[in-house]
Amino acid sequence: MDFFGLNADWGALLNSGTFLLQASEVPKNNLLVSLFQAIVLGIVQGITEFLPISSTAHLLIFRDVFGWSQQKYFIDAIQFGSVIAVVMYFWSDIQQILTGGWAAFREKDWQREEWKLLVGIGVGTIPALVGGLLLKDRIPETPLVIAVMSIVMALLLGLAEQIGKRKRGFESLEIKDGILVGLGQTIALFPGASRSGSTLTTALFLGLRRDTAARFSFLLGIPTLTIATLYQSRKVFGNVDELLPLLVGICSTFIFSYLSIAWLLRYLQTKNTLVFIWYRLTFGVVLLLAIATNMLKNV
Repeated sequence: MDFFGLNADWGALLNSGTFLLQASEVPKNNLLVSLFQAIVLGIVQGITEFLPISSTAHLLIFRDVFGWSQQKYFIDAIQFGSVIAVVMYFWSDIQQILTGGWAAFREKDWQREEWKLLVGIGVGTIPALVGGLLLKDRIPETPLVIAVMSIVMALLLGLAEQIGKRKRGFESLEIKDGILVGLGQTIALFPGASRSGSTLTTALFLGLRRDTAARFSFLLGIPTLTIATLYQSRKVFGNVDELLPLLVGICSTFIFSYLSIAWLLRYLQTKNTLVFIWYRLTFGVVLLLAIATNMLKNV
């Protein structure tokens, strides 16, 4: 009996050990899955943030199609990688604008190029921030809104390509350009519009060359992107369990954002935006068809 009793004890111990092993593997597996998803979402965010195709649209649709569980604030938070990338890429430009703007202020040289850029970017940031505070929570982030805005912005970008003169370089920028491009940036409050897409489109309408329009849209978008990311992602830092996936997602986002910026600026030196126009049209139409056939829920 002692022998069988001992066996029974060992059996219970082994069973409990197996359970504990399985239980310990669950969070490990969950963590690995979360890290993988964070890397993939970072890649999507990094590629789409600075191309005129809307990062928010792609992240939300990507998450919903695959049934991933990331909350919106997590998706917003990995944008820090994009913020770091654009600041690093344009660091010399930022330093020049700030130092030149300060020198212009001291010398009261209001025609200095850096002063115009500094004021233009500062004033141009205000409409998007005010609009974001007033409207952000009131605009639905549904697949239908994303699809419609993707198509609308494709048509506007196509129109800008047709009627924009594309003769103005960086040296011709005025304060009014910052204000107008900043107003155009408010369109990005609608999911699917794209912050870079709306500013690039507006800049092309104003007659800027494609590479100049892209560069100016990146610089003007830095304050808005930074402030919006800080505001929208404030919830994620209170969740300790998500910090490691968040850091991995930010690193992934940073790498692909930096590559995306460099590629787009080189691309627009010799090419037009037709590829993005057709992509946006296709993306919007596919979403509409998916909604119409119930393949994608409009929620």
